[in-house]
Amino acid sequence: MAEPLVTEPFVAGLRTPAVPLLVPAPAGAPTWTLRVQAAEAWAAVKVVCPPEASVQAVKAVAMAALYPADTVAADVVVKLHGAEVREESQGVAVAGARDGSTFFLALRRRRQVR
Repeated sequence: MAEPLVTEPFVAGLRTPAVPLLVPAPAGAPTWTLRVQAAEAWAAVKVVCPPEASVQAVKAVAMAALYPADTVAADVVVKLHGAEVREESQGVAVAGARDGSTFFLALRRRRQVR
């Protein structure tokens, strides 16, 4: 059987750094490549995680790379397919994501521009 031509989902290569962020996975476990995009930063990162990884874990890894250190996690909303993921403790697969999905991070309340 021939090897697949594409090793990662197409969306993972769009304006993301070449080195992905990692959520720990058990040895030999299948992993997914997700894209996490931050609205305020106009930036995105690749996150490699197991399908059972919590949305909260993916959010924490992405926030460390995309937001200033003083940003509180409770102030950031995670969206998938345009809807807020209200239960961040559930796995990314349970939340409705699949390999190659894009999670969108945005501040719950917009900050005033001065």
